[in-house]
Amino acid sequence: MGITELRQSDILAKGEQFHFSRTVLTRKRPKTLHDQDYYELFWLHNGRARLITEAGPMTLSEGDLVFLSPGFPHALQGIGDESHIINIILRRKRIKDLVGRFPEAAHYFSGPKTPPVRVHRDIRHLSRLSTSAKALEAAPRTALYLEAFLLPLVAELALEAREESKALPDWLSTALLRAEDPDVFREGAAGLVALCGKAHAHVARTMQARLDQTPSEYINALRMDYAARQLKGTPDTLAEIADEIGIHNMSHFHRLFRARFGMTPRQYRVKHQKGVVQPV
Repeated sequence: MGITELRQSDILAKGEQFHFSRTVLTRKRPKTLHDQDYYELFWLHNGRARLITEAGPMTLSEGDLVFLSPGFPHALQGIGDESHIINIILRRKRIKDLVGRFPEAAHYFSGPKTPPVRVHRDIRHLSRLSTSAKALEAAPRTALYLEAFLLPLVAELALEAREESKALPDWLSTALLRAEDPDVFREGAAGLVALCGKAHAHVARTMQARLDQTPSEYINALRMDYAARQLKGTPDTLAEIADEIGIHNMSHFHRLFRARFGMTPRQYRVKHQKGVVQPV
């Protein structure tokens, strides 16, 4: 399949920062893909469609919102009746400026030749998006009105992604609660992974993505917090406390504790313990 070139200078008049259109897609298979030197976003207002790329087709359904970067050849084909899209062409310089000021937008407006980003909007979000689109359609084609449309949209998407990334699967949240038991965390990361019932690599990837911690880092934090409580509230020796949390190398215990609290276990005890008689 051949590729045709589309340029923003042929679409946007001088001073225009965006172009807005509503289109009913044809069901005919495109004869060529088209490349472009501008950014673009569109969403399927109703019906179904096929985004055709050199890597293969992507089926889109009502509510799918797609961000396209320059230099990524593609074409659109309707599936069934009334495949209706709303399309916004964005001047390249305007988007580069936006990303420079708001780095979070780079996920949606990435560099040239990168694959499209697809986000699904449910009926509630799609209704709100349609209302914003009507205002943009009627507005002057300036940066002010473009950003009034784009910034709330990108902020909403970024916040959703952040909340989703922090949401823990049930199996992990249950395991993390049970891992606070010394009988579990003294077994180290292996004890936590066993509670999860998943492969170690899967647990590690999930915790890294959701908590920005490895299983070992999480467990060692629990161990050090428990050790700190013991140092403050018991006369147990350092070796006894280290053994109780499953760490048998005292140098390792000291390194972990110092990394957590900024002082050695002995310094911590002197600073925080009051009225506890040390064993002879």
